Amino acid sequence: MTPEEIRAGLGEELVLAVSDAYGLATVDVAPEHWVAALTAARDGLGCTFFDWLTGVDELADGFDVVAHVCALPRGPRLLLRTRVPREGATLATATGVYAGARWHERETHEMFGIDFAGHPGLDPLLLPEGFEGHPLRKEFILASRVAKAWPGAKDPGESDHGGGPARSPGRRRTLPPGVPDPATWGPHKEEAAAEAAAAAEERPRRARGAAAGSASQAGGDAPAARPARRTRSVSAGSASQSGEGAPAAPATPAAPAAPAPAEPAKPAESPTPAAPAEPVEPAAPAEPAAPEAPAESAEEPRKNVAPDAPTPPTEGDTP
Repeated sequence: MTPEEIRAGLGEELVLAVSDAYGLATVDVAPEHWVAALTAARDGLGCTFFDWLTGVDELADGFDVVAHVCALPRGPRLLLRTRVPREGATLATATGVYAGARWHERETHEMFGIDFAGHPGLDPLLLPEGFEGHPLRKEFILASRVAKAWPGAKDPGESDHGGGPARSPGRRRTLPPGVPDPATWGPHKEEAAAEAAAAAEERPRRARGAAAGSASQAGGDAPAARPARRTRSVSAGSASQSGEGAPAAPATPAAPAAPAPAEPAKPAESPTPAAPAEPVEPAAPAEPAAPEAPAESAEEPRKNVAPDAPTPPTEGDTP
């Protein structure tokens, strides 16, 4: 349905603006024309089915009241929206147009504090008797998040559950929406105030320690240089491999040792004169040995050797 068709069906005097988002038309009307716009949507556009009604907290701008209606089986769908001031939020009831709005207006009154003039009975619907406040208003304080530690904390120290490490006193604590500062509200505000005071005293001490460390480094007391990281090649394996499976790294050649200083030489002692030895006769010269004949090679045939003669038969041998 086009905006022109919606304006024609509801009436130009009732419509403030028409917008389209995700295939759903939203029609803004004035609070004094709220019931008339719902009646025109039912009678002029055929939106006889009432789906739901709720409120939206817009803080200083007030509250939006939104109703979703549609035509069956496959007719147009509309969001009718109006805005009421935050102080004294009151709107005419829609139960005279859609009977199904009675339950939704009771819930919206209970959760947002909006009064619906002419409603048959805005009795409590979901909250226990004696409950104070309206839970869906954005300024409503989630008291349970202050009275009891939140078990779903993500940062260490934010929750008392699980035995995690204590939160640092100097660390700024972020609070989720709707949770007040425990130092100003709740049963543990005295403890939270003492913790905040301790954190305020801790910050100057840490700042002085950091300044003293910077001054010592500037004066020459800089920490020792970190040793170079050992590198490994692909063949040497990674550092996480055990010594059994990883090949040994090549040994670094040792530097040659410095030569030891030589001891001073001792003076030679004078030799003792020995007794004269008897003269020895010279030995006779040995006779030269005859040259040995060269050995015959087994591979070469003997030369100039007559063939073996047949051996003559002896007596008694039978031919």
